[in-house]
Amino acid sequence: MAVRAPVSVSADEVLQVISTAVDGAFYRAINPDLDAAGVDPIRHYMQSGWREGRDPAPWFSTAAYMKAYPEVAKAGWNPLHHYLSLGRREGREIARSVWADDYLIARARRGLEPAWSFEALLGGPSANAAAQADVVTRDAAERRRERELAEAEFDAAYYASANPDVMEAGADPLDHFLNVGWREGRDPNTAFSVKDYLETYPDIAQAALNPFLHYLASGRAEGRIARNELGFRYEIIKQLQPLDKRVAAVARASARLKLGKAADLVEALGASRTGLCDLHITFSHDDYTANTGGVQLCLQREDAQFAGLGRDHLHLYPAKPWPVVRIAGEPGALGLLLNGQRIGVFAPKTIASALAKAAGAAKRGERSFAIHSLLGHGAEETAAILAAADLNAGYFWLHDFASLCAGYHLFRNDVEDCAAPPPESPACGICVYGPWRARHIQEHERLFHKLALTVASPSQTALDLWQARWSFAAKGAVVAPLARLADRGPAPKAAADRPLRFAYVGMPVAHKGWPLFQDLALKFGDDPRYEFLHLGGRAVHGLPLAFHKVVVTEETPRAMQDTLERLEVDVAMIWSLCRETFSFTAYEAVAAGAAVVTGPDSGNIAALVESSGHGRVLPDEAALHLALERGDFAVLARSVRKPRLYDLAFSALTADLLEAAR
Repeated sequence: MAVRAPVSVSADEVLQVISTAVDGAFYRAINPDLDAAGVDPIRHYMQSGWREGRDPAPWFSTAAYMKAYPEVAKAGWNPLHHYLSLGRREGREIARSVWADDYLIARARRGLEPAWSFEALLGGPSANAAAQADVVTRDAAERRRERELAEAEFDAAYYASANPDVMEAGADPLDHFLNVGWREGRDPNTAFSVKDYLETYPDIAQAALNPFLHYLASGRAEGRIARNELGFRYEIIKQLQPLDKRVAAVARASARLKLGKAADLVEALGASRTGLCDLHITFSHDDYTANTGGVQLCLQREDAQFAGLGRDHLHLYPAKPWPVVRIAGEPGALGLLLNGQRIGVFAPKTIASALAKAAGAAKRGERSFAIHSLLGHGAEETAAILAAADLNAGYFWLHDFASLCAGYHLFRNDVEDCAAPPPESPACGICVYGPWRARHIQEHERLFHKLALTVASPSQTALDLWQARWSFAAKGAVVAPLARLADRGPAPKAAADRPLRFAYVGMPVAHKGWPLFQDLALKFGDDPRYEFLHLGGRAVHGLPLAFHKVVVTEETPRAMQDTLERLEVDVAMIWSLCRETFSFTAYEAVAAGAAVVTGPDSGNIAALVESSGHGRVLPDEAALHLALERGDFAVLARSVRKPRLYDLAFSALTADLLEAAR
């Protein structure tokens, strides 16, 4: 339906029309920021409130009207003014505010009548107005019944913890869930999944019923399930995207980047510490100054060491994060850091030509390079960039297994360790990464043929697997641990009469075992034998555990170790589901006196525990649950083990290797 712009309508005329309908008490109640500021509700809604999506009365949703009739907003109408002036007569439908039930029920609880009535809008008493008022009254009564039904099994403490934004807004948890939360996919307790129920029972979704209320009223008696207990692996597989779609998306994004000019790059390179006489070049998958993680921390330490030596450090990374290595013809703009400072985004050919000009004009001093990851890079252009600096021999770090597969964790479909079977195996045929193995192996073969690369592996277990699965033309190989333990004496005596402190260390992600820890916390959270803790950079709300924010940086390298030690953590669950080539968290836990519990597929974590005796390697996840059920980890308590503490001597990575090779 076409809508004409309001012609010659003054602000006073709009005010006169909408003033009959704006419910000031409601507007103040749902907008406490305006109430505190003493703003006039009618004028505020007229001037800016409708543009901000605020609702003027319980019976009118601004957002719903604008969504249903976008031509109204496009024509410049205030939606409430349009509805009252024209929309009603045109038969346009309206929807009640999502805050209506919350507001009306809250007033009813206090024995208050609505501060606004339909009679004022319709110009006086009428049967129609009375009927509509009765509808509101009946609806409010129904909402009270729904609240009574939900109260028995709604977990307000869980909802508040899982949804801090709701608490910050000052909303009642149950009211919020009944009115808004379930529509947003928020769960009422740990045993019920709104998302699962609606996906499993499309009849409920199609009927737009609150799934929790349906379950309590009739669904449970009908044998419907509250949540799908298919495990986190099912959820991961369900959400897997074909790799070709991810690659196509990043290729398009890379092609749209604005690239720097060669002259600007030459000028920037010329302003370096040494004029590129003494130069170290590194390649990785991202900007180590802007992201956190093990590889990024390694590069920070390597950068600091070369800065201490007075050398320049040029770091190259894909300007848009690629999930695979690139091949010829794929657009691949690279970001550059010079001595830790961003200098722009450039095409690989531009970098090679500018580097040849800048480095060629400088007297060659100490020059070196290290490839920490080839993701987002191509072998040919990498070799060309290094050749521009007159470099051919350097190091290839084995931080992961991207040289064997696009699934660089060797994690089939992101849910199961695969140990890199032969590329032609049926196992690769059922994996999302299988079709991309050839690309990764071939591109790395080109790299090893063009350059004289020494493989640097953080652990023997990683090197053994890598060498067993493919034969690359490496110049040599060396095991170079990223940190070493240095004994500093016994840990302080721990109290024997406290619960066992069982901690998850690191970011709450699936491949590090977070879903398993979450299940344990939910299952044993009320068990007086245990105290669950999470130490990491990001909290997950709604769990019976204590969260301690810890972020390790080059400036605070001992942050995790010190926190583990201060909290006297007994057991650190470091249950990586994929093969770790090193694991800083495992070393930090041991250094702090904690025992490490891990699984058989965790790579160097399992190797560290088995070789040092600092913890347990369990055969599977069932054994982990059983151990907590039986209390087997009591022997790992500090009061029983009497552990020792260690200092961590961190490696400077390539700088250390170059020094050792002198």
